[in-house]
Amino acid sequence: MTSQSSPLTLTGHFASLAPRYDVVLSDIWGIVHNGVAAWPLACEALTQFRAQGGTVVLISNAPRPSAEVIHFLDHLKVPRTAFDGIVTSGDVTRAVVADRPGQTIFHIGPERDLGIFKGLDVAFAPAESADYVVCTGPFNDDVETPDDYRDLLGQLRTRNMFMVCGNPDLVVERGTRLIYCGGAIADLYHTMGGDVLYAGKPYAPIYEQALAEARKLRGKDTPLPRVLAIGDSVRTDVKGADAQGLDCLFVTAGIHAEELGDRDEPDLANLERIFATAGTRAMAVTRALVW
Repeated sequence: MTSQSSPLTLTGHFASLAPRYDVVLSDIWGIVHNGVAAWPLACEALTQFRAQGGTVVLISNAPRPSAEVIHFLDHLKVPRTAFDGIVTSGDVTRAVVADRPGQTIFHIGPERDLGIFKGLDVAFAPAESADYVVCTGPFNDDVETPDDYRDLLGQLRTRNMFMVCGNPDLVVERGTRLIYCGGAIADLYHTMGGDVLYAGKPYAPIYEQALAEARKLRGKDTPLPRVLAIGDSVRTDVKGADAQGLDCLFVTAGIHAEELGDRDEPDLANLERIFATAGTRAMAVTRALVW
């Protein structure tokens, strides 16, 4: 929950905060891996939290079902001991699609995201005739930017097409590069007057599903003051947690690292300005998730 009472300081170790919480809702990309390799210290921190009785639900804006994300985490060697469950914006998107039977979809996104529709009774159609749009990201995120989609989005807007954004992130780290995500395209469509439903953070549906998963895992509800969100994005992780009444631990060595000047010695005064501009604030700040 937002607190403006004290200046920002860096928390060195998650162990100093952990006893306050029973459930962690942790972002994945930027916290436990960078898209290329797992971060062992972060994985160990979550493992230690679980060993002390805590429950970890990974919460991701990945536009894929949670089962596919688990497979990817296995590939990156993120240990299963680091989490109890996963909820993704792909899971939320699938629920939206399932509630629109008989309607055709125009998909904006790479072929690797087609798993989001697996097992659903859906049909695809071109932009000129589809009933609505599902955007999971650029067709080629190695080279494309949102500006490359202006003409296409203009066509969709002319037809007043409804868009489901399966990944509300604007950018994500892939190794040392920042690449555009579905949220950047959806935001552009929204500024053009398009109707967009965002399936992931910072919006409520994904948090509701994650808390329901924690309830199932623990066999009981957890009071919101005993739930901690962890993430590296002010726009999605911090604002999302704040809107849901949750504390948030913000990790500086993520997508905001360049803005903050240095991964090892972030400029906290600049971070205060970023929080103020966003109208939100993390409960605590750390360089990286370390037990």
